[in-house]
Amino acid sequence: MDAQGRGRADNIDPADQWVLNPNTGEYELRLTPSAPQSSVPGPRRSDSGKTGGGGAARGRTAAGGGSPSSSPEETPDPEVPSPRRRRGAPPEEPAANRRGRRPVKKKAKAKKILLWTGGIMAFVLVGTAGAAYLYLEHLNDNITSVSDDGASTGGFSKDKAINLLVIGTDKRTGSGNEGYGDSGSVGHADTTILLHVSKDRTNATALSIPRDLIVDVPDCETKQEDGSTKVIKGTDNVRFNTSLGQDNRTPSCTVRTVTELTGIQADNFMVADFNAVKTLTTAVGGVEVCLAKDIDDEDSHLKLSKGTHTIEGEQALAFVRTRHSVGFGGDLSRIELQQQFLSALMRKLKSNDTLTSPTKMIKLAEAGTKALTVDSQLDTIDKLKDLGLELGKLNVKNLTFTTVPVVDNPAEKVAATVVVNTSTAPTVFQMIKNDVSFTEVKEQAAASKNAAAAAAAARLKGTQSAASAVRVQVMNGGAPAGSAQETLNWLQNDEGVTKSENAGNAPAELSKTTLEYAPDQADQARKLAAIMGLPGTALKPGKSVENSQGLPTMTLTLGKDFKGAGVSLTAPTTVPDTVQKSTADKVECAK
Repeated sequence: MDAQGRGRADNIDPADQWVLNPNTGEYELRLTPSAPQSSVPGPRRSDSGKTGGGGAARGRTAAGGGSPSSSPEETPDPEVPSPRRRRGAPPEEPAANRRGRRPVKKKAKAKKILLWTGGIMAFVLVGTAGAAYLYLEHLNDNITSVSDDGASTGGFSKDKAINLLVIGTDKRTGSGNEGYGDSGSVGHADTTILLHVSKDRTNATALSIPRDLIVDVPDCETKQEDGSTKVIKGTDNVRFNTSLGQDNRTPSCTVRTVTELTGIQADNFMVADFNAVKTLTTAVGGVEVCLAKDIDDEDSHLKLSKGTHTIEGEQALAFVRTRHSVGFGGDLSRIELQQQFLSALMRKLKSNDTLTSPTKMIKLAEAGTKALTVDSQLDTIDKLKDLGLELGKLNVKNLTFTTVPVVDNPAEKVAATVVVNTSTAPTVFQMIKNDVSFTEVKEQAAASKNAAAAAAAARLKGTQSAASAVRVQVMNGGAPAGSAQETLNWLQNDEGVTKSENAGNAPAELSKTTLEYAPDQADQARKLAAIMGLPGTALKPGKSVENSQGLPTMTLTLGKDFKGAGVSLTAPTTVPDTVQKSTADKVECAK
């Protein structure tokens, strides 16, 4: 029996005992002395006094992952905590013999609710984890974690951009999943999305990686159950989905493969199987999708007529698995369908009837934490909550779904796999690495960011001197060894910048290449920037130094971003027209 069923047996809906405190803007568990104890489990303590432990497991319902022998007549767990209030907030007690009621929602309080439950509107599984702390420490027992094996950055930071790898496997676990395709699958990386959230939290990009994309899977150092490590050998020119499951590869191998492919290293990862789609859509009360035509797919078992439908559970799983009945009938068409589904789910999660409903929030908390396998940096509710709150700052209209640009594999007579489109994919990867939005962001924070970008761009405008008049010293500040001399040779021999010299290593390493110059050298700086492909942000108005002849000269310091003489460092700012993309706020009908 689940928590909802038990609540009905006691004539009390446990979710209704979570009441919005108008003084704090937070939901709190309110129990009256005369009311039966809530079946919503609170923190459990073992004999040692620490949260968790088997000694308190008797108080758990099936919804909380407890014993199936629990029953309505079972004696309530005496360790359910008494009502608590936030420190510093005045007490607010419900009237005697009455359950607490939700007060009239006020606009200011509603805004605060959106903040602390913000994770659930951010990104499907991540979102539910963000709201999960409604269940307190109870939910820690739902979370399964695995080692990241050093493949990630070590975890997200609140003051940096976030890169989260969400992996959906084709592993058929749980009741009712046996009939879907390969029931013996070890769990390949069937649906993989790299979610990049900007540093200022104004925008995000969800990059889908096709399962049939040909990639090189690198060697993966993997932690074994006995604590030892084993290197699983990599393979070249294989499908991306084999980066997980194949040869006992773990999610950390998929993380390494994504880094190898895109140059972007994930901060964290999450893995979900078939059950995640079913449980999450049911918990939220269904998701509205739109079809441009009738669909009757024998493989996915989806049968829906043209128009809008609200789907959940098995039907939702069938929807995201459908491919033969949409688009060109391949995996790329299914990816677009899944992106439309995720957009619809996010709109539903963000809707007021979800955010202000304790019942749905509790269901989402349970479903989300049970559906996830996370890396070892996200193994507690507190960590998931912090991530969820960061992601919750995002407005869905600025979340762009796109796919790694690909073309049919030229090595195949009958197209079955795809390869990276080398003309457009590097631009997509570079924009994500450089934290460039795929959408036009109009928020105040973005306006400030755009103003800074405009100021940098202005440094490139104006007259330019002749190459022969450019006087510069080149220093290595983090670029590969020999870069300063390589650049000097190229400038002198190929570009006519003859008044240049090698000044050796810089006093400190820099992440970005810079060009410092005095005000009267601005025309020289603009010329050198044009020759080298330097962005306006690389130009640093300052002062000149003396070269070996005692003449004033600019200083070019090659940073870690330096890619070689003649390789432009100007980051792309717009997505190529041929790249497919959509935003989460748009309602689209599957074709």
